[in-house]
Amino acid sequence: MHKFLRAIGFSGIKTNKELNKLLNLTTSLADTKMYAENGEDIVAAEYYKEFGENMGLIVRGEYDENNDFQSSYYFPVLKGYGITSTEDISIERQAEKEAYAGVCDDVKVGVTLIFYLQNMIPYIKYKNTNMLPIRGTTLTLSALASQGTIMMPIVKNESDVARGKQVASNRNRLIAQARSGDESAMESLTLEDMDTYTHISKKLRTEDVFTIVDTFFMPYGVECDQYSIMGEIQAVRTVINPYTEEKVYQMTLLCNELQFDICINAEDLLGEPMEGRRFKGLVWMQGYINYPDLV
Repeated sequence: MHKFLRAIGFSGIKTNKELNKLLNLTTSLADTKMYAENGEDIVAAEYYKEFGENMGLIVRGEYDENNDFQSSYYFPVLKGYGITSTEDISIERQAEKEAYAGVCDDVKVGVTLIFYLQNMIPYIKYKNTNMLPIRGTTLTLSALASQGTIMMPIVKNESDVARGKQVASNRNRLIAQARSGDESAMESLTLEDMDTYTHISKKLRTEDVFTIVDTFFMPYGVECDQYSIMGEIQAVRTVINPYTEEKVYQMTLLCNELQFDICINAEDLLGEPMEGRRFKGLVWMQGYINYPDLV
């Protein structure tokens, strides 16, 4: 079973028989179907069925010489809102199957952001017509969470918020300059990191780390598209999976100045999610590339 299948309300799927029944339902009653020629007369296909607001299953495969669909793999998906990043994106194919990962170097994150590509079919179409790279794309991120905890917010006044934004803006500017080869920016970042480490080390003697660290975004485990995150909750939606009647929380987070949506099974979340509180958990990042109108 897919590890994050429970995030969209399918925690009760335990056997292959139950899974196959669900996948057959997805392909036979799909809400959307997409196709693209992929190589020598091979037609790649993607079936999507929604099992709640903006969440569902995608089954991918190809058609054989008898025009019968042969499924290759499936994955749960959450379709996010809004624009997360406008930075350039590069796409790489995975080794074991016809699936793709995206790479985005957004200075606000502090690490190279790797995500699982949701809209593979449009990418294949653009690649087959030699239209890549395409300028002017934007990225909508979303994530499925396997576990999470709700934490209370850090009390901040208006001056604290303004100062935090100014510090983040200055750091992003230095990172951008350092990436372009500015040695003075590199030195400034190094000294700033040393000062931050010293400051936090002193505070940790008397304070809890989560009263100091407001948000973070860090790679987790050996799979490159999974992260440990903590971010401020901007909005909360409760969604019921009509197939299983399991309750799922969809939350809009602000994490390291990136805004994206996450989805988690209510049984896997400790605490009550509310706007203004913080979410801390383990997530699988997905991304949808918004291509400009090329017509």
